[in-house]
Amino acid sequence: MIEIYDKKGFTVLLKLDMPRLRGADLRQVELKDANLVHVDLGGADLRDANLQDADLRLANLGGADLRGANLQGADLTGANTEGARMDSKPSIIPIVPVA
Repeated sequence: MIEIYDKKGFTVLLKLDMPRLRGADLRQVELKDANLVHVDLGGADLRDANLQDADLRLANLGGADLRGANLQGADLTGANTEGARMDSKPSIIPIVPVA
């Protein structure tokens, strides 16, 4: 069982019944503000995932499919993105002010 928490470490954003995330099918998953520091997501399918403001420092994204993923504000400092498939410009979710 894998649990992914928010950056503060208090809120579980996602529970997965799998032994690892490497090569996992995570299409359209909601991981806004997720703490994914040093996580191995190599070869994972993250198409159309929401990774807005996620902390992906030192994560392994090598060979991952990130096409259509929202990476706005995500921290990819030191992340391995070799061979990752990404859109030429990240998908952005518009912020609509509440009246």
